[in-house]
Order: sequence, then C-alpha cells, then structure tokens
Amino acid sequence: MTTFVDRVELHVAAGNGGHGCASVHREKFKPLGGPDGGNGGRGGDVVLVVDQSVTTLLEYHYSPHRKATNGKPGEGGNRSGKDGQDLVLPVPDGTVVLDRNGEVLADLVGEGTTYVAASGGRGGLGNAALASARRKAPGFALLGEPGDAGDVVLELKTVADVALVGYPSAGKSSLISVLSAARPKIADYPFTTLVPNLGVVTAGSTVYTVADVPGLIPGASQGKGLGLEFLRHVERCSVLVHVLDTATLESDRDPVSDLDVIEEELRSYGGLDGRPRIVVLNKIDVTDGQDLAEMVRPDLEARGYRVFEVSAVAHKGLKELSFALAELVGEARAARPKEEATRVVIRPKAVDDSGFTVTREEESLYRVRGEKPERWVRQTDFNNDEAVGYLADRLNRLGVEEELMKAGARAGDGVAIGPEDNAVVFDWEPTMLAGAEMLGRRGEDHRLEGERPAAQRRRDKQAARDEAQDEYEGFHPFAGG
Repeated sequence: MTTFVDRVELHVAAGNGGHGCASVHREKFKPLGGPDGGNGGRGGDVVLVVDQSVTTLLEYHYSPHRKATNGKPGEGGNRSGKDGQDLVLPVPDGTVVLDRNGEVLADLVGEGTTYVAASGGRGGLGNAALASARRKAPGFALLGEPGDAGDVVLELKTVADVALVGYPSAGKSSLISVLSAARPKIADYPFTTLVPNLGVVTAGSTVYTVADVPGLIPGASQGKGLGLEFLRHVERCSVLVHVLDTATLESDRDPVSDLDVIEEELRSYGGLDGRPRIVVLNKIDVTDGQDLAEMVRPDLEARGYRVFEVSAVAHKGLKELSFALAELVGEARAARPKEEATRVVIRPKAVDDSGFTVTREEESLYRVRGEKPERWVRQTDFNNDEAVGYLADRLNRLGVEEELMKAGARAGDGVAIGPEDNAVVFDWEPTMLAGAEMLGRRGEDHRLEGERPAAQRRRDKQAARDEAQDEYEGFHPFAGG
C-alpha cells in the first residue's frame, strides 16, 4: 500500500458568493419603510498552508477534489449573509504549486507559509446598498459571483541540508540510521528504499538534516528506475554525499565507475553543479571492502573530493564524517542571503487605462473584455428587467457604448461580454437615455418593454394639453355654420 506520495493533481473550487436580497421594509404605520435587503456573504477560499507535521501528499492522492463552502444569501431587515468558511489544506514543507502547464505558482517553504489556490466569490449587494437619491427603492439585487475553480499540481521537494545519493544497496539507509534517529527499512536487496527518508544529525553545536534518496541507476534522469521520480528531492539540499559500495558483488562495478555514473545522472538532471560533494566509501568492515577503499581513495582525492572511509555496521568513521558535513552545512548557511520581509509592490493603473477593451471579431460581432464589465455581467439577474437596465446604465457610464460606436458598431450588432467559453451575447441597441427616469414599477425598465420613458410621456401629455388649449381658444360658440 502506498504510504508516501510526492506528486498529486488537486482539483480545487472556492465557494460562491451569496446573492443579495431584494426586500422592502413593511411595518404598520410606516408606509415608506424603504429597501432593506442585505448583502450576500463572501465565498470561502481554498488555502494551502505548510504544516511541519505533514510529510506526504497521500491524503490528496485519495481525495483530490476539494471545495470551500458558499456564502449565505442576504435577508430582509438589512441582514447580511454569512461568509463561507475557508478550506485550509495542510501540505508538507517544500511543496511546489504548479499549474497544469508546469508553471510554478508558489514555492511553499517554512512553517505557516500560505498560498490561496482558489479565491471565493464576492457576495452580491442587496437592494439597500443599491438605493440612491434617484433609485430610491430598487426592485432587484446583485447576484453573488462564482468562486475560482481549477486544477493545481502539488510537488514535494524534500527540504534537507544533506542528500545521500548512490546506487541501490550502497548502504545509504544504513548510514542515515546510524547518523540519526531515523529508522528506514534496511534489507539485502536492491530498491529497498522506495521513499526519501529524513534524519536529524547533531554534530557539536550544528544541527542539520540528512535525506536518504532512493537508489539511482544509469538512465535515472530519463526515467529509469526510481531516479526521475525522486531526483527533485535533491534540489534543495546544500551538500551531496556520494555513498559508494566497496563490497559490491557485481563484477562490472567499482566505486569510481559508480561515482561517474551518478555524477552523469546529476548533470543530466541539471541545476546541481555548484553543490559541494563528499565521497563516502562504505562497508569497509568487509575485508575486500577495506582493500578496495584504500586502492581507489588516491584517485578520488586526485579529482578534488574529500573522501571518508566508513562502516555503518561497525560504526567506523562516522564522527569524522558528521563533523565534516556540519562544516559544509555551516558554510552553505552562512553564504545564503539574509531573508528580508516581503515588500508590498503597488502597481497603479495607467491614467489612460479605461479598464476594458472592445475588439471586432466578426463583421457584426464585438467583444468587450475587462474586469469590471465581466464582473457586472456575472452579478446581473437577467430575469429582472430593472437589473438588466441597471447593467446597461453601468456600462454606459463606464464608456462601453461610446467605445462600441468608435469601433463601428451599429444597432442590431452582436456584443459579447466576457471570454469565448463564458460570454453573454446580446443585440446592441444604442441609446443616449439612461438613469432612474427609465424606471416603472419595481423590477421593470421601460427600455426593455418597448414603452416610452416617463420623461417622454410627460412631454406627450404636455403636447396634448397645449393642443387642446389651442382648439379651445379657436372655438366661437356663436359663429354661424
């Protein structure tokens, strides 16, 4: 049964915002109570948080679909809906968040580091918040926005100071078990270690962590064996330790050739050239192993490597090795740049930025893209004529209608607002009339009913009265006829 998972695809969905409420206060002896619809609550976020107690992504391997709760709708009496609860997902230290194309979205290192994988939708405004001097009692409310949804890939890269690399059965697990309190599985067959093991080593005043990386073989960087699956766990390590088997039973292998093979795989994987290396000649408790170690040591030192002869079984040479590793780890830590507080970068929009674009896609189709227009469309209840009229007024005030005219749009042309896969398309009817004077009863807008607006009706009534007055003045009761 799988107990260690270091790569999963997670399907996350934030909560939707709650709808606003359209309500009018009704109480005895208060005929003009006014609108009292509350706002909808915000949807919950999906948040990834580094938790040191979590060491694997196994939980998300078996349960990859995660969704936060929705915001509650607003209610009458100016009662706002409850916000949705954030969904907090603990991940191991060293988790990298990528999109489906492999682009890095976040690198989560350090206890408590967070990343919002999906943001909850905004709650819709109730009609109390939409009321104004002209629109005293709106008969509509704004809808809540849908929360973000999508797929992210989580990859775990072990955070350790030292990485033990080498062929299968070279003795890496035995070595980490005697250097630290780690207790990995140890057996006399290849690929005993199927997951990276971590151990904490104390050498004098220096405390550092050691990672036992599953055995590498020729072609590991191209996917052979377990190498490609676990090579990424070496990326964060400051020091690489080549554990070479001096008592191998395979006639075509020796410590020098093993070292060359592993180094070639590390070069093929990339990004590890500048790491300091140490060579450990293991299993010197075996007679032939001791002789072979003394034979190859001069060649390895001639290449510039620091060489240590150890025996994990007999506990020989371990103290010298642990202090040498502590020295290199200390140098690597001292060379790291000091961590600074994250600076808040403010990027104001350009003065001439209208906030939207209008493009002509076909002979009679124009597409409007922009954060505000698209958000307003998502918040509009298209079953309510007054809400649609309110959307038209907002778009007109933003300048969308003017830009459509400049782009050559004519009455009856199609206008799409939003991306191709989720756009609202309507037939454009240009109008210079906008505002609350277009309203009829609550929930109605005369522009959508084909009726004349109130101002036009007043002008028609006045014209009828003037005509009647003229006829009266021209009437003579004693005229013959």
